[in-house]
Amino acid sequence: MTNLRRLFELSLVLASAALLVGCGHDQRPAAVAVETASEVPVLQVQAASVTDWLEAVGTVRAAVTSAVSSRVVGNVLEVRVHEGDRVRRGQVLVVIDSAQPRAALDGARAALSAARQQISAADAECGLADATFRRYQDLYSKKSLSPQEFDEVKARRQTALARRESARAAEAQAQAAVEQAQVGVNDTTLRAPFDGVVTRKTADPGALATPGSPLLVVEDTRGYRLEASVDEGEVRLVHPGQSAEVSLDALGAAALSGRVTEIVPAADPSSRTFTVKIQLPPDSRIRSGLFGRARLPRGKRQALLVPRTAVVEHGQLEAVYVIGPDRLATLRYVTLGKPSGDQVEVLSGLAAGERIVAVAGGQDLGGKRIEVQP
Repeated sequence: MTNLRRLFELSLVLASAALLVGCGHDQRPAAVAVETASEVPVLQVQAASVTDWLEAVGTVRAAVTSAVSSRVVGNVLEVRVHEGDRVRRGQVLVVIDSAQPRAALDGARAALSAARQQISAADAECGLADATFRRYQDLYSKKSLSPQEFDEVKARRQTALARRESARAAEAQAQAAVEQAQVGVNDTTLRAPFDGVVTRKTADPGALATPGSPLLVVEDTRGYRLEASVDEGEVRLVHPGQSAEVSLDALGAAALSGRVTEIVPAADPSSRTFTVKIQLPPDSRIRSGLFGRARLPRGKRQALLVPRTAVVEHGQLEAVYVIGPDRLATLRYVTLGKPSGDQVEVLSGLAAGERIVAVAGGQDLGGKRIEVQP
């Protein structure tokens, strides 16, 4: 009797369990449908050969710069230009007091006049001595004159000729003094050495000008160059004539085509860098002192490139949509490197052969099934 009761209870338990299992199958939720994104452009990531660049920063300088200074000591009377003024070659820039140089010129001219008078007197003396010599020579040939008398006349003639030569030498010396004094007068007027622009003015009227002290600085605006600093470990990769891409912040994102013209042979001991001078193309917007960046090609290397349109920005991070074997898109964060045209280098986060969405377009494709654009 007891065994029959236990068998009956066990049957009830099994029946209840079967009923619960059946009910559980009947209440299972239906599978969620995966959303599909149609006609999405997709590409396979591949390694490509890219240019490896050496990058350097520097400052724009004029290729030709002149410090305008005085060769004489004197007070500045006029400064006819200001900083930023454009000047023409030969234009008067500064006028210095010329009183002393003009006094020296007047004295030199007076000395020249006296020397010329001495020549006139010497010429007259030589003329008389020549006539006397010829007359006495005729008498001497006729034995009408003693040798001593003839020698005296000949000596007087030689003395007159010597005096004339001395007077001529004195005239030449006086002429040179006049020319030198004229240079001193001319040096009191400072002129522009070439067409350009005044970039600095250090003197005003009343200041004392001394030789070697710049009063103005003039730059030739026809040519500028970027003087960039290159690390001592990379300067061996740079050579004169090498092409360079230069970008100036003041001119926007457009790159200028430059060329290396000079590498300063001595390094800066404080920074351990060499100055590389890169000639810039003519551009009226370029000014001395602008900050610039230079890129110089130093060879080729393999890199993973993706279109910039494939990159999705999430705050400070960048990502791309990677398509798996099941055609589902997954947002994956990547580390980007240098741009290359309309593409950008991927340093980490992707592998060659993986497929990504080529144009993300700001849409949320995460978890969606991608239908490739035909």
